[in-house]
Amino acid sequence: MDVDFIFRIAAIGILVAVLNQVLSRSGREEQAMMTTLAGLVVVLMMVVQKISDLFVLVKGLFGL
Repeated sequence: MDVDFIFRIAAIGILVAVLNQVLSRSGREEQAMMTTLAGLVVVLMMVVQKISDLFVLVKGLFGL
């Protein structure tokens, strides 16, 4: 796994956490929750792509 990939996930997490705190303190809890969910979806899409690449690699390795 690439270290750059882990740093991207960490950066997204930090950005979402800061946005969540700012929106929550300004009284916009709904937007804070939507921001958190959007960050989660983005990270999950990134992870699903890496898992897909892993399956393609394993399939090619075993010639399936």
